[in-house]
Amino acid sequence: MKYLAGIVGLGFIAACTVDAMPEPYEGQALYDDNCAICHGASGRGDGAVSDVTGTAPKDLTQIALRNGGVFPRAEVLSMIDGYHREALPGPNMPEFGALLRGEQVPVDTGDGVMTPTPRPLAALMIYLESIQDG
Repeated sequence: MKYLAGIVGLGFIAACTVDAMPEPYEGQALYDDNCAICHGASGRGDGAVSDVTGTAPKDLTQIALRNGGVFPRAEVLSMIDGYHREALPGPNMPEFGALLRGEQVPVDTGDGVMTPTPRPLAALMIYLESIQDG
């Protein structure tokens, strides 16, 4: 019985970590694989193909600054997942379907409501939030 309680306890701890928000390092790995080629390793819009796209990629370290000092989580998630991009002029960012799959974590996008969000998408948002200047 003692061992069963230990196993149940470990299962409870594991279940709790699934819902935990990702750490910035998790999002940085996704960023390095999917975004750095255009936005640059530091997120400043100076990636290897930034001059080929026709429209300079945004400096991702200035998102909060462009939004009055507040990091707009909902808008960032929408930009990454593609729902917000279709009206933008110039070449669109590629679709990142893999970021929309996987386990979900609850994310507060600023309205106090916890919204189930694919973990990879949330991880990338958390990383971008962590690299904001000022």
